[in-house]
Amino acid sequence: MIDFRLDEEHEALRKTVHDFARSEVAPVIGGYYEREEFPYELVAKMGEMGLFGLPFPEEFGGMGGDYFALCLALEELARVDSSVAITLEAGVSLGAMPVYRFGTREQRERWLPELCAGRALGAFGLTESGGGSDAGATRTTAKLVDGEWVINGSKSFITNSGTTLTRLVTVTAVTGTAPGGGKEISTIIVPAGTFGFTVAPKYSKVGWNASDTHELSFSDCRVPGENLLGERGRGYAQFLSILDEGRIAIAALGVGLAQGCVDECLRYVGEREAFGHRIGEYQAIQFKIADMETRVHTARLAYYAAAAKLVRGEPFKKEAAIAKLVSSNAAMDNARDATQIFGGYGFMNEFPVGRFYRDAKILEIGEGTSEIQRLLIARSLGLR
Repeated sequence: MIDFRLDEEHEALRKTVHDFARSEVAPVIGGYYEREEFPYELVAKMGEMGLFGLPFPEEFGGMGGDYFALCLALEELARVDSSVAITLEAGVSLGAMPVYRFGTREQRERWLPELCAGRALGAFGLTESGGGSDAGATRTTAKLVDGEWVINGSKSFITNSGTTLTRLVTVTAVTGTAPGGGKEISTIIVPAGTFGFTVAPKYSKVGWNASDTHELSFSDCRVPGENLLGERGRGYAQFLSILDEGRIAIAALGVGLAQGCVDECLRYVGEREAFGHRIGEYQAIQFKIADMETRVHTARLAYYAAAAKLVRGEPFKKEAAIAKLVSSNAAMDNARDATQIFGGYGFMNEFPVGRFYRDAKILEIGEGTSEIQRLLIARSLGLR
């Protein structure tokens, strides 16, 4: 029997986050966005709700839920604002998840309780200015000298890397030469405030203006040898698996943004009048909103399917790529259509659809571009 209904636990979580987004986030997020200010108060409330610990075991301070629970929370937050949603997504799937998946018992016990509580944030230092989608072109290096990793290099576009809550960045670095002659890439935990670790001023961004994003640099930055995360030389494989999971989370975020566009349009077309009628009575508007709802429905099913395979422990790489591609397309298309329906008001930042339009584009780029998703899907079909 096929049943797409949420069970009681997941539905209760979805409703709780939905109510929080409407009552706590929606009234204030526009101000944070305009000021390009990180919403510490909202993050603290999300931490108190246990959102940062959703997919982690209780023994490490988590809520004992699953990855699908995180996705549901991200969708509901993104229906109102993507900056808050991406702060949660990056904090969990990129900040804490690598420590949980690959860390030693000692590393988990040291870092996860604070990360799960939302009292601390972690970041994932992967992207470099000259690399982009070619993550294998990593140039940052880490050499083991007298029992310490000496790190040199830089990372770009790193979320949650410069807040007062940031406690660590997991950095991918070249640590030697692989047996086949290529680069040996490993991941290393660098605590915030480590000498030689510099956080550049925040970027001036098109969207996600209430989230935190910085360039990072490392100049003879030294950390203990035991800060190696996972097996030496397995860093490339580790971050690929983290990105596979993260694509499902980003898909959920994209669905939330696309659904938020529908929500705002339904409200607006019931109030706005033109030529003697509410514009929602015109078939042209009705068809446009029908197309928007169809995109949301399709994208939601895609990420549900990918999350189901992840939770069951089945291979999900192709499904994650499909979900990410479909949802980012839906978010971008719906944001454009919503802006068109709102007309001049859609071009004003005071209206949510203005933020949605600015926030949507990055979903076709971050955590694997749409082109990379198509490549992954094609390869899963045996095309080389």
